[in-house]
Amino acid sequence: MQTSQPTPSIGKTPLVTFIVTYYNLQPQLLDECLDSILALSLNKDEREIIVVDDGSTQSPLEAIQSKLDDITYIRQRNSGLSAARNLGIEASRGSYLQFIDGDDKLNSVVYEHCLDLVRYKDPDIVLFHLTDKEEREVPLSYEGPMEGAEFMRHNNLRASACGYIFKKKTLVNLRFTSGILHEDEEFTPQLFLRAEKVYATKARAYYYRKRTHSITQEDNKKWVLQRLSDTRGVLYRLAEMSDTLPAAEREAMQRRIDQLTMDYLYNVITLTHNGRFLEKCVNELTQKGLFPLPDKDYTQKYKWFRRITSSRQGRRLLCMLLK
Repeated sequence: MQTSQPTPSIGKTPLVTFIVTYYNLQPQLLDECLDSILALSLNKDEREIIVVDDGSTQSPLEAIQSKLDDITYIRQRNSGLSAARNLGIEASRGSYLQFIDGDDKLNSVVYEHCLDLVRYKDPDIVLFHLTDKEEREVPLSYEGPMEGAEFMRHNNLRASACGYIFKKKTLVNLRFTSGILHEDEEFTPQLFLRAEKVYATKARAYYYRKRTHSITQEDNKKWVLQRLSDTRGVLYRLAEMSDTLPAAEREAMQRRIDQLTMDYLYNVITLTHNGRFLEKCVNELTQKGLFPLPDKDYTQKYKWFRRITSSRQGRRLLCMLLK
């Protein structure tokens, strides 16, 4: 493991640590990502930037030479996104943490709104929106504070770990599960259940790039099966955990489980278009007590999907219609 680390100011705890994960990306994208962080109204004592290189074929250091005094660079053997984020957590000194993928960036002007909530409201989590556009419009309002469980009971949770800034103390011993795809689906609901003060804003503060060959765009059969298998594993672990929670937290987690079950079945249909495989998955969910989907008034999409998938004929129809 290699590190390139600036000397921290004695006695100073940064307000925010930005954990930037990088793996075989165009170095100029990382440079833009770092520019968006450095453009924020945080002085050098208030920010910490950790770049975790997950064993890239070529180090990006040459492309970001001018910024080496502003970052901590850590290079690990290729171990995946979860391990890279976990390493960033262990190395961090900030009171708050923000994850950023190295090819994305912050909409700096909009993100200042989130920083203001951190500075003046002492939140456990500030939840904001991701966008594929560069935005400058700052919202004038926000929701909160509310407990994380309360938020989950009344809202569909957006799982991306890049979509919120959170107090490091809220983690306790929570870390990402290594070796799976879509690890955020397991991490985020557990983090929210630990939070006592959540603020939600409509700020489109995080700019993500749509990459043709990214994990979320790859469509080969092996990847599809791995993605679905990992999602099932997350579902089963969350369901096991839910059984041990107090009533209010169990209700919150149940909504997340129901939503994730719906998303899982939707992905089985759209990624495989295989009726037999769909029925096999439905049978497995039924054995685990996760199907049929419960009759809940979550969203119109949920109610529509629940009704149609409740019958074999409806599921067969969706296999033909959904692309």
